[in-house]
Amino acid sequence: MTQVATATRELILANLEAVRGRIREACRRAGRSPDEVELLLVTKTVPPERIRVAIEAGERLVGENKAQEALAKYAELKDLPAEWHFIGHLQTNKVKDVLTFTSMIQSVDRIRLVEKLDQHLQRLGRSLDILIQVNTSYEESKFGVAPEETLAFVRQVARYDTLNIKGLMTIGKLSADPEDARRCFRLLRQLRDRIAEEGIPRVRMDILSMGMSGDLEVAIEEGSTMVRVGTAVFGPRPQPDSHYWSERAKAR
Repeated sequence: MTQVATATRELILANLEAVRGRIREACRRAGRSPDEVELLLVTKTVPPERIRVAIEAGERLVGENKAQEALAKYAELKDLPAEWHFIGHLQTNKVKDVLTFTSMIQSVDRIRLVEKLDQHLQRLGRSLDILIQVNTSYEESKFGVAPEETLAFVRQVARYDTLNIKGLMTIGKLSADPEDARRCFRLLRQLRDRIAEEGIPRVRMDILSMGMSGDLEVAIEEGSTMVRVGTAVFGPRPQPDSHYWSERAKAR
């Protein structure tokens, strides 16, 4: 097992504490309890040994974007008490792989994927927690259900007994100014409230997964219950966020 240099370990731990502090301060300003907001570590491109440092420091939620990358890391880290979420665009031919490690898929956005998940889950005799991904920024580069179609989509998905809808996820508008994402986060919260009011059987709206390293404060102010943070903990990736999140063009 590859060891992490002391300086790298100390930097990750310091970054973690800084992120936790940002969450606490954002909650204080918003009049919320920090217990209402979970931290999910976004670990795409992050080596397993660095992820291990964060999990051993007390973090338990890990989010991966690519099935093959996630499988390799899970194999190295499955001795640790972590809960693995899949947060990237999931191709239907990768469903079987993802179901071997994930406890939640946050990026359910089309009925074809729902059907494939249901087929595999029925064979396995189990169910799965999911979030519905909503494209609140209306950007063509992003996946997700259109906001105006979200309620109808939730009703469709709720018919599948193998899938437990736990809430919504979105990626805010990527910008140097965090305020540019506020409208996206507010829209997701409004959608959550509207869906919750419908009282759809087997549908819960407990989780609002929104906010990343650059805009988590705005997301918390708008009601986020889970922020997805990678670079603020592990440092810069080889490419900017737009390279990893603007995936629709690459999937065509």
